[in-house]
Amino acid sequence: MKLHHLHLPNLTTYAHASALQSTLVARLLAHKANPTTPPPPPAIITAQFHPVYTCGRREVGTITPQQLAHLTAPTPHGQADFHEALRGGQTTFHGPGQLTAYPIFDLRRHALTARCYVHFLEACVMRTCARYSVETRRTQNPGVWTDEEHKICAVGVHLRRNVSSHGVGLNVMTDMGWFERIQACGLEGKKTTSLLLQGGVEGVEEIEEGDLELDP
Repeated sequence: MKLHHLHLPNLTTYAHASALQSTLVARLLAHKANPTTPPPPPAIITAQFHPVYTCGRREVGTITPQQLAHLTAPTPHGQADFHEALRGGQTTFHGPGQLTAYPIFDLRRHALTARCYVHFLEACVMRTCARYSVETRRTQNPGVWTDEEHKICAVGVHLRRNVSSHGVGLNVMTDMGWFERIQACGLEGKKTTSLLLQGGVEGVEEIEEGDLELDP
């Protein structure tokens, strides 16, 4: 599958990437509602965000003021923002050193169910990690893991009329200190890791566009 790659250079805000994503989703939905219009190309947004915690749709409206204050309190690493998101999953972190990728396309045109799509995203991430000699796996929990205890990539998607949004957050050289305020997948005792900690890469710039090409 060829995707129109929209890479947001340097660090960008979650709000900016989210607005761009919403625009692309709206265009695709408009085409589905009126197929006589030209179809927009399948796209993928890639970015590194300024520090931000986001919660998935199951937690929207449930974050208490105390929890919000805890997540956004200043740290030696800086200060994070907070946003609610439509994706699945629970609270996670996005920030410098993490490569976030949001594919936006019509699953039905590629004969993908929601379950197959998530499996497909995980497989893409696992192939990328393998190119840097980092062995990964699936577990009974969401995302991509290096072992049963360490998660290297979060996966959280949203589908509307089979149009995808949100996607994956691969820890390349992310400061693990940011994850101390949350639990990976909401699972007590689980940890996060990165390609750097696994000896894979030394910078996000080493991950090339081709590594993230979706190929169902």
